[in-house]
Amino acid sequence: MSDGSPRTPSVSCVFVCHDGAGRLLLARRSVGARDEPGTWDTGAGALEYGETFEAAVAREVREEYATTSLEVTLLGVRNVLRDDPPSHWVAVVFAVRVDPATVAIGEPHKFDRLGWYTRDDLPTPLHSQLPPTLALLPDHLT
Repeated sequence: MSDGSPRTPSVSCVFVCHDGAGRLLLARRSVGARDEPGTWDTGAGALEYGETFEAAVAREVREEYATTSLEVTLLGVRNVLRDDPPSHWVAVVFAVRVDPATVAIGEPHKFDRLGWYTRDDLPTPLHSQLPPTLALLPDHLT
């Protein structure tokens, strides 16, 4: 590719944080976000060399939401191909139960707002990758 994009897919650990009582934690992407600023999304981060999926999720939950993971459940894997911006990710998707009382914005340069929502009452606009991610979430978590 002449645009400097990597020629191999990256691996991302995507996590849908929930409170165990039907609410989902979403973050609004700030103007400093890599893509789609102003949209609402779940958390995610790149898998680092030598890191387990679970360790990556725990690290990213601490970094993004300043809290600890209470329960981590693998939901599935997505092959994410995007044209704008051009990217290719293998997204390993998890559900993560957290304590709502301990959640805060950990990366204000990437997120400017957090909120708790039900699947039937999501904020708008949504990040383009949020609907296919939420499709992996079992009904008993929402």
